[in-house]
Amino acid sequence: MRVTSTAFESTAPGHPRRWWILLILCLSLMVLVVDNTVLNLAIPSLMRDLGATPADIQWVIDAYILAFAGLLLTAGSLSDRFGRRKLLLVGLVLFGAASLLATFAGSPWQLIACRGLMGVGGSLLMPSTLSLLFTVFPPEEQRKAMAGWSAVAMLGVVAGPTVGGVLLNHFWWGSIFWLNVPIAVVAIVGTLAFVPESRGPARAVDPVGALLSIVGMGAVVWAIISIPSAGFGSARVLGGLSAGVVGLLGFALWEKRSAHPMVPLGLFRDRNFSGTSFSIVLLSFTAGGLLLALTQYLQFVLGYSPLKAGLALIPYAVAATVFNGLGATLGKKLADRTLIVIGLAVIAVSFGILTQISASTGYGLLIVGLLVMGVGGGLAGPAAYTLLMQAVPAEHRGVGSAMNDTVQQTGAALSVAVLGSVLAAAYTAALPDSIPATARSSIAETFALGPGFASAARTAFTDAMSIAMTVGLVGAAAGAVVALVVLPRRRTDPVQIDAEEQGVSA
Repeated sequence: MRVTSTAFESTAPGHPRRWWILLILCLSLMVLVVDNTVLNLAIPSLMRDLGATPADIQWVIDAYILAFAGLLLTAGSLSDRFGRRKLLLVGLVLFGAASLLATFAGSPWQLIACRGLMGVGGSLLMPSTLSLLFTVFPPEEQRKAMAGWSAVAMLGVVAGPTVGGVLLNHFWWGSIFWLNVPIAVVAIVGTLAFVPESRGPARAVDPVGALLSIVGMGAVVWAIISIPSAGFGSARVLGGLSAGVVGLLGFALWEKRSAHPMVPLGLFRDRNFSGTSFSIVLLSFTAGGLLLALTQYLQFVLGYSPLKAGLALIPYAVAATVFNGLGATLGKKLADRTLIVIGLAVIAVSFGILTQISASTGYGLLIVGLLVMGVGGGLAGPAAYTLLMQAVPAEHRGVGSAMNDTVQQTGAALSVAVLGSVLAAAYTAALPDSIPATARSSIAETFALGPGFASAARTAFTDAMSIAMTVGLVGAAAGAVVALVVLPRRRTDPVQIDAEEQGVSA
């Protein structure tokens, strides 16, 4: 039996206000992108002004990831059931309110709590942005819309550090969270004015599946983000992984037998979906921990101010934006598999360039590597996300978008954990023995010893960053191989997926 579509999901012209709707969806996405890019830029300020330790910084980043990734599947399913526009509005309100609260945080743990609330809001709004995009645009325009969606995300990469750098130069660290509030307010007003409601066919809520997905994904992400501080063989990491595997296995078994499954597990039999999911994990892995290292390199090693560090990333965002558009054009002629493989291979080359950075190479070699990375990401990203979403039936676009976001966040969490651990361990090992043990865990702590230790800290950090970039190179190359082997060779046109093959009833 073929899946039936709700309003605007099967009409060839698409929604008459679809380009205005795309703008609102892009604003909703931008609030998440701006927040994460500014936060990376503010790491040195948080260490100095809030007294945050490296472990605190890790949790400021990971509290968001933990809440976001753990709730994504449930949020996507709820958006299909109760309305994607409705969940988008709730998510924007919660994200904006939590951002406002974060400005008043007086300790690292208060900020961590606010970041967790922001993760909850992000998990509610993010699945709706992509599912609504594929709902209001006809198949022949979806790739173009996806490129625009990705381009605006890259605009957030530029706008966040630039405006955030101005704020950090003139105000305290908490001012960076004010950026989220006006963007969220404009997105809320635009959603109320332009975005139509969209939902899948009415079906029963799956509370057991929701609970198992939250436990499973939350435990896995918890284990991943615990690796830097506890070590892979620790009881906390192994226990989290075990609980996560049990939770996800129970989720799969329950969904297979449920009359109204939250997630159509049959999607994973589609090579477009499963292969692209794995490729996106590796694509996210390559980029997730990159800014964590680069913002420290620009400010501590090169001595840039927060504003100058933000401006230094503009060429990367411009390259990615330009090649997003080129990737959308090439996607009409080349197979998505080809674009994904080429893009990931180019990203591997960029990491190879970044491995050559030292304390004396300065900004020139760094920006060459980032320009090349922007080219690769612009080619691979839109092709991967479009291919994955076109494999999802219309009635499950909310949860399908959530699954896309979940694999991205899994890759990002792995990246922060693995690259962060490699960077920290390599930095400590590269420092001379004369550095006290209390100042060996981060470059900020070593700098605090005084100017006499700055040269050793810069050299040790760039040596450590080179090792971390090598790990990124391996991840990108592995992603290219996965896409080459798993994804179909031919270019496929978007079609509705048969409901019976997905284990769901229309």
